[in-house]
Amino acid sequence: MATVTIYDQDNKQVGERELAEAVFNTDVKEYLLHDMVRYQLAARRQGSAATKNRSAVKGGSKKPYRQKGTGNARQGTIRAPHYVGGGVAFGPSPKDYTFKLNRKVKKAALCSALSARFQAEKLVVVKELVVDEISSKSFAQLIKRFELDGALIVIDQADSKIELSARNLQNVKVLRAEGVNVYDILKYPNLVLTDAAVNEIEGALEK
Repeated sequence: MATVTIYDQDNKQVGERELAEAVFNTDVKEYLLHDMVRYQLAARRQGSAATKNRSAVKGGSKKPYRQKGTGNARQGTIRAPHYVGGGVAFGPSPKDYTFKLNRKVKKAALCSALSARFQAEKLVVVKELVVDEISSKSFAQLIKRFELDGALIVIDQADSKIELSARNLQNVKVLRAEGVNVYDILKYPNLVLTDAAVNEIEGALEK
């Protein structure tokens, strides 16, 4: 049975809870994690790199000189790639790098990432996170109480005070439960979830 200790903001134990085995204690399949990270990184690529080929460069529709009798090699346009200011040969063109992953694969990959953090004892569940004001310093002190060198913090709903307080902290990121993803879970060495966020994640992944 997957059981985890629940702490308060002062890193004091306040209880325990059972985690869904299918979500937090399933087999870690590294090939799914690899596929999902590739999928996420590919989706972030703009694919907008482009150059003008000879047909897209302005001008050059007329032959620069007559075909014969000049002693020079024949030329059709001054916009050919070997001319200064000419078009680029075999340059990049806009491209879509995204590819498809089945919904079941995405779900299984996320469960594998969550299970990897739980099995490595890098998962911390906090009863709740509450800050009185937007302050990076006070939020950094809160993280320091848990002796974490970096963490992805997942909350159940929008909280501008927490999100803005953590924005400038190095190696710390705050996400809402609806946005939790494989890449960010693997990027940060620790995973901190609020009790309510655990409920949100289990509710979404156990369907």
